[in-house]
Amino acid sequence: MRLQANGYRVATADCVEAARSQLGVERFDLVLSDVRLPDGDGLALFEDIRRQHPALPVILLTAHGSIPDAVEATALGVAGYLTKPFDSQALLQGIRQALRLAGPAHARSGLRADAGVDAPARSGDAAWRAAILSRSSRMQALLDEARLVAASDASVLIRGDSGTGKELLARAIHLASPRAAAPLVAINCGAIPEPLLESELFGHVRGAFTGATSSHRGLVQAAHGGTLFLDEIGDMPLALQVKLLRVLQERAVRPVGATRAEAVDLRIVSATHRDLDAALAAGQFREDLYYRIDVVSLQLPTLAERREDIPLLAEHFLRGLAHKYAKRLTGFAPDALEALATAAWPGNVRQLHNVVEQVCALATTALIPRALVERALRVQPAEPLGYAEAKRRFERNYLIQLLKLTAGNVSDAARLAERNRTEFYRLLQRHGLAPELFRGDGPDVEQ
Repeated sequence: MRLQANGYRVATADCVEAARSQLGVERFDLVLSDVRLPDGDGLALFEDIRRQHPALPVILLTAHGSIPDAVEATALGVAGYLTKPFDSQALLQGIRQALRLAGPAHARSGLRADAGVDAPARSGDAAWRAAILSRSSRMQALLDEARLVAASDASVLIRGDSGTGKELLARAIHLASPRAAAPLVAINCGAIPEPLLESELFGHVRGAFTGATSSHRGLVQAAHGGTLFLDEIGDMPLALQVKLLRVLQERAVRPVGATRAEAVDLRIVSATHRDLDAALAAGQFREDLYYRIDVVSLQLPTLAERREDIPLLAEHFLRGLAHKYAKRLTGFAPDALEALATAAWPGNVRQLHNVVEQVCALATTALIPRALVERALRVQPAEPLGYAEAKRRFERNYLIQLLKLTAGNVSDAARLAERNRTEFYRLLQRHGLAPELFRGDGPDVEQ
């Protein structure tokens, strides 16, 4: 009641398990929990939260407070610790302070407490992440962490499978950072041939090598004042890793063929789908560079781990592609959305966009049917048949095969089926099959 009276939105849970369930489904900005709970204690809940949502602030309340408990809770990273009976103004002040320390996105938010705190819509504040559509609590927790790290100049390593949206997250971090007005320069380390990568990154002077007829400003220099995004950094050659490390250490770059280095001021955001720990062990990635770029690590979930976002993304893609193909498309049929939501998606969001583009290009009706989605997914339609229908289909196909084999000769077909001629005719009539259609002088039959 006190929180709601002060403009916060509140959701409650009466035990640890209920709180865990809500935290797994919804996004919250703060947790306010009693230490003594029916099925556990607040410190145990806090440990769970710290593992799953490390940026989520927690305030603990207790009627059994003691100085050692408070010291322990604070050492563990609890945002606040109040002893009951507590002063309501002290509680509100503690909440405001915890949200302020958690970052600007939280400082203006409303609450859903005990299970957690949920922010209201923040239209202007959400511009930095407008390109990332999600209602997934897992994605929201990741975006909260991204917003926190964006305020600093720490190097960020974004991990995630191909197609999960690593570049979108890098752009969001840049837009949320103090460097947002400066350029974001992106380079795919795996897409540029190795002989050209050094020149693309660091630039070159005229005459540095055959074909260098003029000086070229590298992407590192182009990112001066802003952010350099190194996509698929795990594919960077070892020799170039050494030179990139020197740039990060000295904050200066020397173009190929130059004798003097140029000072650069930039922030590094990297991304990879590779297991860099395994690459380190195999000697394919430098340990010193690894610790330079992996100051903060963010792990993007696969699309299969955020299935609640599939209908949202599919409808968004459909709207844009319908405009591209100049088609009047109203959406997906319910069973078509079900097919999308239950698919495997090894290619993640990129594959989803590809599938939606296929169905958009081939659609002949305003509502996208399931069959078209399954065709784009390259899966056989899941059509469970009853016994009677399965038997009817088998029987019809069996009769067609016999008539094809005997060129429409009913006597021969009946003998092969071990049925008398009269009974076989009745079977043909039941399935609407005319023997003459299978004779050489009749029309072709489409099975």
